[in-house]
Amino acid sequence: MAIIDIHLPKSVAKALHLPSNSPERQQIRVLKKLLRRARFTEFGQFYRFDEILLCKNPAKKFRQQVPTFNYSSIYRDWWHKTLDGIPDVCWPGKIKYYALSSGTSEAASKYIPITNDLLAGNKMVMVKQLLTLRNYENIPFSSIGKGWLTLGGSTDLQKNLGYYAGDLSGITTKKLPLWFQPFYKPGKKIAKERDWNKKLEEIVEKAPEWDIGFIVGVPAWIQMCMEMIIKKYQLNNIHEMWPNLAFFVHGGVSFEPYKKGFEKLLGKPITYIETYLASEGFIAYQDRQYAKGMRLVTNEHIFLEFVPFNEQNFDSNGDMIQNPETLMIYEVEEGKEYALLISTSAGTWRYLIGDTVKFVDKKRCEIIITGRTKHFLSLVGEHLSVDNMNKAIQLAGEQLNICIPEFTVAGIPYQSFFAHHWYIACNEPVDANELKRCIDQNLKTLNDDYAVERRSALKEVFVDVLSEQQFLDFMQQKGKMGGQHKFPRVLKGNMLKEWQEYLQQQMAHSK
Repeated sequence: MAIIDIHLPKSVAKALHLPSNSPERQQIRVLKKLLRRARFTEFGQFYRFDEILLCKNPAKKFRQQVPTFNYSSIYRDWWHKTLDGIPDVCWPGKIKYYALSSGTSEAASKYIPITNDLLAGNKMVMVKQLLTLRNYENIPFSSIGKGWLTLGGSTDLQKNLGYYAGDLSGITTKKLPLWFQPFYKPGKKIAKERDWNKKLEEIVEKAPEWDIGFIVGVPAWIQMCMEMIIKKYQLNNIHEMWPNLAFFVHGGVSFEPYKKGFEKLLGKPITYIETYLASEGFIAYQDRQYAKGMRLVTNEHIFLEFVPFNEQNFDSNGDMIQNPETLMIYEVEEGKEYALLISTSAGTWRYLIGDTVKFVDKKRCEIIITGRTKHFLSLVGEHLSVDNMNKAIQLAGEQLNICIPEFTVAGIPYQSFFAHHWYIACNEPVDANELKRCIDQNLKTLNDDYAVERRSALKEVFVDVLSEQQFLDFMQQKGKMGGQHKFPRVLKGNMLKEWQEYLQQQMAHSK
């Protein structure tokens, strides 16, 4: 029996604030709600939120009066106070929880404030997404009433002086409502485990006891978990263990490079549903079968702004200039890349989250994530996005009939000019030169700037084929094992140096 009636009564739909009018009006309402809630905080007083609320055009006044922030600037000016227990800094009350987020390239952890208001907003979006399952053709309602396997961070949070810190998934799981807990797997005891390898082993041991209807997590770690289960119990596929597995809710990275290897583990097709749940909030989710992208959450707890991702607003390192051009949701254009600024019910104000997005259906507010402001390659003007890389790798895998579970790329000097150096994980026999040819040709087709620069200053492409285990071992060495960690698609600076040193050590040990 399903745990929720998918055919939602109008009264319930109204109570959930399901979208009923234009995204512009919804966003203005959200902004006003955030400003009213925070107007008596230090931040709200300093930037005169009351004055903004009295304006005829509060969105315009808000963008004029409040500067943009990245993590370093908002932590330096405001958030550091909350770690000392000072209340009412950027949001009413004391901050009792922080999501630790290092992204995929920075070594030091970021402390992202998590409030009950933010968690309530996230939960409301999760319920809304659950209700959209009626829009999918191949998901039986009965699967929703089965077990829900979520691979996330530990619920055993770090206890500090006056606050707890950990992964957002761990904080969210720790505060699950009682009605959810009977369906949630792997359960409280395993979820508390901090050692990622031990957690996976315990999940594998318990797997035969569960009837899983759907799974949630980052593709690489879900795939690893299923491979371990299949190997231990000598199965042909995961459906021999979990016949009711019907869909996979994923996010964090593009699923396409993983899809070929993932589907080898299945006994029958399942539905894939993409979400955009960051440490800072639940931003978007796929709400229908065959959607082009994910629908932005415009009517709940996040006010969105869009910065055109171009040379006028960002420097060559991907750092945003002061006072960039910002657009509201009704001002964007389809097919153009934007960096995302968010203001949320956790005291995150005009905050550069670091992701770049592209609208694929403006009317439906549907976006795809194209990469990170810091994770792109443009040594000589090739403007290579993570979206380009994902598609090139996906096509190469199909062309050579191989599975590529991980990859990364670096820009390097070469003969007074430049080159791209790709590191590809593949456990199957493959000709590195042929793989290089495929990737290079695919990028030329996908990106005109790349094609032009390959005839001039971008002189060469190098490809090293490695095992998937080498990528995993490096992440473990960096202390980045777990459901929230992803291997960076572009390596720069210290991370590139550490990766090169790691590979040199591997070569030395193998001799």
